[in-house]
Amino acid sequence: MKESVWLITGCSTGFGRELAKIAVKHGDFVVGTLRKESQVADFEALSPGNIKAVLMDVTNPAQVKEGVQEALNWKGKIDVLVNNAGYGVLGSVEEVTEEAMHQQFEVNVYGAVRLIKAVMPQMRKQRSGHVLNITSIAGLNGFPGVGIYNGSKFALEGIGEALAQETKHLGIRVTNIEPGPFRTDWAGRSATMFYSEIEDYKESAGKNVEAIAGVSGKQVGDPVKAAEAMYKVTTLENPPIHLPLGARAYDRARYKFNKVLKEIDEFEDLGLPTDYTEEELARLD
Repeated sequence: MKESVWLITGCSTGFGRELAKIAVKHGDFVVGTLRKESQVADFEALSPGNIKAVLMDVTNPAQVKEGVQEALNWKGKIDVLVNNAGYGVLGSVEEVTEEAMHQQFEVNVYGAVRLIKAVMPQMRKQRSGHVLNITSIAGLNGFPGVGIYNGSKFALEGIGEALAQETKHLGIRVTNIEPGPFRTDWAGRSATMFYSEIEDYKESAGKNVEAIAGVSGKQVGDPVKAAEAMYKVTTLENPPIHLPLGARAYDRARYKFNKVLKEIDEFEDLGLPTDYTEEELARLD
């Protein structure tokens, strides 16, 4: 079996690091992005000769372009792109600052799209490839106190769905990975917290932000098992566009879509009759 070359963003900890270890265990090669020079030696030591570290901040277009080219110079191809770099901004929509909101989208959305744009020419040339967007169950289901993060992940979900349809005939697959709560740094040092100071939000957004912070390091999700599932999805001939990870993610996804379908049916009499009738169209045309 021919070895695959992976480009994984955000490999200092969490999903990115675990996925890198699993990929090389299966005989593949990994280019992992890091933001600090001090992290390079430790990361490459995980599997010398099979792992290459590239310094990259996904918010820096020049670094993205240079990092992708460095990966191509190393092995001549990129088979799997994993858009893993990201973090969470937590707080009520009203209380999250504009600066924090912009930075959230800059990393979670624009950074991922920069990588896609940089890698896609090579994948089109190969007529093969797989893009994994690490979104979140929060990309399918909104939660109080998570609205801005929800917005960034909902955006990446939509981009991934569209990209999957744009590239399927080229042999390129796209999967949105939707983890529930896992024991990564997402709710710890990686998160930006805006605890509610407005009294009206303390029972909704504020309560949930405190709950999320309180379970950091105690989540039921195993990052190693999640990484194994991500690896396996890239080996499938017909991989899914959506892959929730963990029981909480499956529960929330089913709850969300059942609720939406019920709501659509309940108010169909209000929204459905808003097209022109056949008679009206005949007069207009």
